[in-house]
Amino acid sequence: MTALEQLKLIKDERYVTGDGEEFGIILKEGLSDYQIDQLAAQLPAAQIPRDIRELLRFTSGFSFAGLDEISFDRVNQSGFENVFPASLQLAGDGAGNFWIVDVSPIGEWGPVFFVCHDPAVVIKQSEDLAEYLQQLDELGKKPDQSTLSLFLERTMMRVYNQDDGFVDLASARSSDDLVLQEFATGLPDHFVIADLRDQPIQTGFAWGKYGPDIDKAVRHEKQLIWGFETKRKKAMRAAAKNGLPTAKGTRPWWKFWG
Repeated sequence: MTALEQLKLIKDERYVTGDGEEFGIILKEGLSDYQIDQLAAQLPAAQIPRDIRELLRFTSGFSFAGLDEISFDRVNQSGFENVFPASLQLAGDGAGNFWIVDVSPIGEWGPVFFVCHDPAVVIKQSEDLAEYLQQLDELGKKPDQSTLSLFLERTMMRVYNQDDGFVDLASARSSDDLVLQEFATGLPDHFVIADLRDQPIQTGFAWGKYGPDIDKAVRHEKQLIWGFETKRKKAMRAAAKNGLPTAKGTRPWWKFWG
């Protein structure tokens, strides 16, 4: 199913917040062919897939209660260009975290990732935009049991504290995986690797374990593989061991409905 087909299925649905207020999706205007071409010019290969072009003609985004406005035309606004050189920022959670669509070097719109600062993790949210839209529908209908709420509420700290998603450089360099081996060989000795190729949703890596500076992060030119510098101060080691503190006084977005 394409993202447009999924959106058409849910555009007339009615949901209820935890405060008993009914809401639904409010669509934004679609883009003209000229505007879509202008958007494509900002993306790899200056290409936008045909099914995404149809989506953009239908709408450039929509509102969904509890989240920042979902948008399909915000290019490279995440500040994570070292990690995601080409991306569309879909939406924010109201707390400085956001979902992005990773765009391949040939212009394909790939998985959706959740980029979080507290804890500092990147998590694979869905395989594609259509699945992400389905997850929003699920969130509106059964917030306490939805993939979005349970997945992020439980997964973020697990990834940060336990399954940080990193492969040490020595193991990668001796791997039978030639793609991984070649990438690892080209990195300095004080780097680690995050590899999300063929990984399911709910997996990710703790990008903040080695400090907040990601200017030296390296992304494989074609694959979902990254290299991160491991230089850090003792304070960062303590943060990695104990986990970053959860912001206080902020109602988590996934509790908006419950």
